[in-house]
Amino acid sequence: MRIKTIATGMSAALLAAMLATPAIAQDKPVFGVLLKTLSNPFWGAMEQGIEDGTKEANVEYFLQAVESDQAAEPQLNTCNTMLQRKPAVMITAAINSTILLPCLKQATEMGIPVVDLDANLDHDIAEKAGVKIAFTIGSDNTEAGAKGADFMAEHLKGKKGSVLVIEGLAGNITGQKRAKGFADRLAKVAPDLKIVASLPGDWDRQKAANITNDTLTANPDLVGIFCANDTMALGAVESVYAAGKGGEIAVIGVDGNTDAVKSIKAGRLTASVAQLPYLVGKQAVEKAKTLLEGGEVKKFTYVDTLVLTKEVMEAGTDPNLQYVK
Repeated sequence: MRIKTIATGMSAALLAAMLATPAIAQDKPVFGVLLKTLSNPFWGAMEQGIEDGTKEANVEYFLQAVESDQAAEPQLNTCNTMLQRKPAVMITAAINSTILLPCLKQATEMGIPVVDLDANLDHDIAEKAGVKIAFTIGSDNTEAGAKGADFMAEHLKGKKGSVLVIEGLAGNITGQKRAKGFADRLAKVAPDLKIVASLPGDWDRQKAANITNDTLTANPDLVGIFCANDTMALGAVESVYAAGKGGEIAVIGVDGNTDAVKSIKAGRLTASVAQLPYLVGKQAVEKAKTLLEGGEVKKFTYVDTLVLTKEVMEAGTDPNLQYVK
């Protein structure tokens, strides 16, 4: 049995009624899963991994998501409602590092283990707020940014010019780590490539397109763009091609989602640092079950990433390609 709903404008009472089922189904533990939004293919791939993981682990789950990865308050309300069902574990992908803390504090007080997906929670901040994080699983976001810088440096080897960084939602630790990882590494490996702007794109495709257009106007020597996720990278690509500079400016995203893969294969998006969200979701379930059975789980687990390019996909030799969904 599985319940999946997307929290929109429905009332809290209606949502609570939908979730008002026992926390044990056929003597199996029931996992509560709270994602950001299923409108982003990244989270859709993670949901697929969670579903496959629960089947293999022989546990049940119910899943909630909000309309967008900017809907912070609705996500908190959804989290509070999910706790009414008293799940065996709460697997969460918080929109920012603080919004879910009141809800997760209550989960901790109820003895419900909290799992942090994709490293969206800061362990020190959470601990001060009374939240005990059982474990974090996801990509090393700093390293993902660094891999993007390494690829850009090699791709643009011998060139000089300006580089634009489009960050995620302001205050989101994931986007901050990716942007910093990129900037720090680029300064070391490609000193002739200068970052002229690092601006929050709020994970939004159109906003990233607008930022790219404005930056192209102000910096005609722009040679590279790094975006903290693929959705924004695809917006940047649109503006690059609209300006008649398609193929001239390297555009790199992070996630490796289905839309990015299509764009890379079409020769438009240069590359994406694929995070393998399917594998993150699947392993999160496996480790949560281990935890419930009294086993030990490391506080931090980082899943591999790989730089997806047209050449890498055409070669098809990297074993991690099987997890690119």
